[in-house]
Amino acid sequence: MKLYNSVGPNPHVVRMFVAERGIKLPMEEVDIMVGDNRKPPYLETNPAGQLPALELDDGTILTEIWAICEYLDETQPGDSLFGATPEARAQTRRWTRWADLNIIEPLANGFRYSEGLPMFKDRMRCLPEAAAGLKACAQDKLAFLDGQLAGRAYVAGDTFTFADVMLYCFLTFGIAVGQPLNPAFQRVTAWYEKVGARPSASA
Repeated sequence: MKLYNSVGPNPHVVRMFVAERGIKLPMEEVDIMVGDNRKPPYLETNPAGQLPALELDDGTILTEIWAICEYLDETQPGDSLFGATPEARAQTRRWTRWADLNIIEPLANGFRYSEGLPMFKDRMRCLPEAAAGLKACAQDKLAFLDGQLAGRAYVAGDTFTFADVMLYCFLTFGIAVGQPLNPAFQRVTAWYEKVGARPSASA
């Protein structure tokens, strides 16, 4: 297998996940800053032009970070980061989906439509007028999550899961691009620091 890698939060999710699981993957770098992901030969690998992508041994290409990580989780030895039981996997997927829709997407699009606009304006439809509202939506849901963490250690329960990996990587990105953690969210901040202390976080 081979992972097509780049800068950005999406590849960080897969790198952190494989580091946490102890999976070794060769990587090929794609320079998204100069747009190499939007032209051949990378478009022949992933016509959507997004990173990362996982090339399997038979040449099959997998895209989308959730799909890549769950495939690796199911096919590689070691303890699952999705859960050992149907209930545990359902909770992981539930909270990953919630975080993706309510925090990650508005955070990422808030960046693309404002600080990231010079990079993205010619690559996708951008709505600069929506940026501030999207960023505020992400903060609203972080406030909700702060309350939820009163009763559990991690995003999906008392066990570290893929939900933590995905949210951590995007919050790290947000902090770097002008969307800092609100210190009033004390539980989210404590969770973020705890996850950030894991060796995999720096992958």
